Amino acid sequence: MTIIAGKTVSISYTLTLNNGEMIDSNIETEPLTFTQGSNEIIPGLENALLGRKVGDTFQVSVQPENGYGVVSDEAFIEVPKEHLPPEAREIGAQLTAVGPEGQELYGVVIEMVEEMAKLDFNHPLAGEVLHFDVTILGVE
Repeated sequence: MTIIAGKTVSISYTLTLNNGEMIDSNIETEPLTFTQGSNEIIPGLENALLGRKVGDTFQVSVQPENGYGVVSDEAFIEVPKEHLPPEAREIGAQLTAVGPEGQELYGVVIEMVEEMAKLDFNHPLAGEVLHFDVTILGVE
């Protein structure tokens, strides 16, 4: 059966970056299962799956625009240190905030200058080219 919109697809994959660092893999765990065309996975991977069949194994490199996005200057904000919880007042600290539409946002403290902290709310993989090794396990 061929992968088309609306089909339930199961895959195994390994994700690496340009520097060869492995970021994620489900090879020895449960398959990733999703509905093709429903935006449950990044667009670049979803597009690469279209038209493929069970048993297909392939590699695809996904550019940032079709992955987790480019690094956005708007995702960097500065806040007074006193607005951060005490445990988040150091470089590398991770924190959660609520976005303008009520969504959870995840940020990292990247700089501390005098009484201000600079936070990065870009996705951790924003700006990265993503390299996937994929095997299609099921299509229903």
